[in-house]
This record gives sequence, structure tokens and C-alpha cells, in this order.
Amino acid sequence: MSDFSQAAREATLALRDLFPATPLGRNDFLSEKFGADIWLKREDLTPVRSYKLRGAVNAMRKALDGGEPPVFVCASAGNHAQGVAFACRHFGVRGVIFMPVTTPQQKIHKTRTFGGEMIEIVMTGDYFDDTLASAQAYCAEKGGRFLAPFDDADVIEGQASVGVEILDEIGAPEMIVLPVGGGGLSAGITQMLRAEAPNCALRYVEPAGGASLAAAVRAGEPVTLPRVDSFVDGAAVARIGALPFETLRGIDPAHVLAAAENRICTTIIEMLNIEGIVLEPAGAMAIDALADLRDQIAGKRVVCITSGGNFDFERLPEVKERALRHAGTKKYLILRMPQRPGALKDFLNLLGPEDDIARFEYLKKSARNFGSVLLGIETTRAENFTRLFAALDAAGFTYTDISGDETMASFVI
Repeated sequence: MSDFSQAAREATLALRDLFPATPLGRNDFLSEKFGADIWLKREDLTPVRSYKLRGAVNAMRKALDGGEPPVFVCASAGNHAQGVAFACRHFGVRGVIFMPVTTPQQKIHKTRTFGGEMIEIVMTGDYFDDTLASAQAYCAEKGGRFLAPFDDADVIEGQASVGVEILDEIGAPEMIVLPVGGGGLSAGITQMLRAEAPNCALRYVEPAGGASLAAAVRAGEPVTLPRVDSFVDGAAVARIGALPFETLRGIDPAHVLAAAENRICTTIIEMLNIEGIVLEPAGAMAIDALADLRDQIAGKRVVCITSGGNFDFERLPEVKERALRHAGTKKYLILRMPQRPGALKDFLNLLGPEDDIARFEYLKKSARNFGSVLLGIETTRAENFTRLFAALDAAGFTYTDISGDETMASFVI
């Protein structure tokens, strides 16, 4: 047993004072869908509904054992803040949590609930980089222990407890699918499995709009992405952590997968409607990647880590919208509508029995005899749009499909 795996097992044992091993079970729906033996490691069912608690507890435990000042500091607007808050209350130590002023009230309230009187929340900075700088300046001035969300050896060691629990319950599966953000979870489990189950295949999944691991693997070192899509807010980071990348440096680039944000939405909706499982976007990534792994996993036992379930249901309309657009059953058009009696009726007569107008809005009159109309159309089958577009062309209507134009969509949808 390596020093790392021994330390990970000690971290796992210490966690039993807070919560039992998270559920690991076979999912019949996914197993049938993908022709494999699919198991879910439910990190969305920890006390804070994400795995982040593990790393925070381990880092805090080791700092206290080493006699460090019992003041812990972090910068986070999400799961890491809640994990640190919960750990502070468990150990009875003071924590100062810096959060951007733009953090939703729901997340602030949950963090305060988990930490109680043991934490202080400081709202500062419009952007996370400003919040982080304030937290680190506070540590330098007050002598606190900064708890990084992923770029910390003790945090990585704590996250490896997920791998310990998998091995102890079912042994080594043939593959584990790991969600990747900053890399703490994936680095911890990778080190654990290299030591105790080297034949277990690993696949790494990150959001397409924040593929920092893939960029680092190509470059041979961490690089900063010029732009990040923040939709998968629990995993969309511009730069993979330096310490996690030391573990992940030599992985096969073909083993790093990108999950499209809109497709992740279809997975969230599917798991909610069919299985009753609430997942945040980052928590759904490992399941979403199964579609890309279908040929590699047939007949094999595969574990997907559902890393978090802190989903704000106010986001559900956006998730449904993006899922429909990915499925091709909802499209947005800019239609040039003739300004004459009967023109609207002519258009409506072209719609099929399964087509529904979800949005109709005049944008402006582009000419004296025409007006621009924003149309949102929902249908039950993607192929219905082929028939509709053919009918529009035959009738002489001029239109532009803006469904795939993210820039245009951000302004008008």
C-alpha cells in the first residue's frame, strides 16, 4: 500500500464521524440504456450534497493535528464554501468564508446554515478573482489557514476517499468516469487507483466550455483558458490546479472527454424525470459522458460519480430550454413577415399538427412592407423542422435559424 493510499484510508475513516459512506448502487435505467452494468456513486447525498466536504474535513483535521491556528479561510460561491462551513461547525473552529457579492441568496443561506455561529461570511468582489484576492490578503494579515478548493495536497487526499469507498464496497470496476473541474477529485481518485487498482480504466469528463484539463494535457502544463462558459458552475474553471495536474499529467488525451453544456441539460432532465435524482450540471457530467463511451463500456461494470446535487430550481426553465434545443425539438427563427392582411394566417397554415409556437415577438420593421419576427417553435420530433423549413421555402418566406448562434441567442432568447 502506498503512502498516499494509506493516508486516503485514514481520511476516509475520519469521515465516518460525520457521515456514512455515500450510496453506491446499480442503476437499472442507465444499465439498460447503454448495455452495461452502470453504478452511481452518489456524492450528491453527502450532508452538503457534494463531495467537497471530504477535502475540507481532511485539510482541517490535519491542520488541527499539526497545531495550526484554528482560523480557516476560503473563497467560494458554492459547494466548497458549504463544505468548509460544515467542517468548521463539526470541529468547533472559526471559519471566514469570502463570497462574491453576486452570490445567490440561496447559497449564502445554505452556507450560513451549515456553519452556524462558527463562521463569518464576508461578501466582497463582483468577480471571483477579486474575492479570492481578498481572502488571501486576510490570511496574510490574520494568519489564517487558507483552504483551496482543489489545489491543496490535503484536499486532494480527502477527495480520494471517494475511491476508497468504491473499492471497499464492490472492488475495482472495469471503469470509473470522473467529473473534472479544478482537478482535486480526479487527482485524488487517480492516485488511489494507481496504488490499489491499476487495471481500472479511468475517463475524465469536463464541460466543453471549460476544458482546462484537455488544454493542459496538450500543452504539457496548466494553461489559462481565454474564455469559460460558466453554465456548469461547479466545474467550469479557466485553469486546472497545479497540484492535481502533477498527477494527471501523463494521461491519454483520448481519455479526456468534453461534455456539451446543452447535452448536460438533457441528462439533468432525464435523471430528474425518470429516476427522481436531482443533479447540478457538474454532478451530471459523468452520466452524460456515457453517450460518448457507449462502444467502450458495453457489457462492463462502470461507476459514474455524481459529484453534486446543489441545483437551484430557479434554473430549471433555462435547463429545459437548453435541453430542447440540444434535442432539436425547439428552434428560434428570425422570420421576415410581409405586412399585409392574411400573411400571419398563411404562415400559421404551414405549421404541422405537432408544431407549437412558444414565442412570437415583433422585433422591428426592417422595411415598409416587412417586419422582423422572433419565433420560438417547439415540436415533438426534430425531423418535423425539415418539413416546416421546406414548407417555408416553398411559400417564399425568408427566415434565419438562430438556434445554434450563441451570440445572437444571448441577446434575443
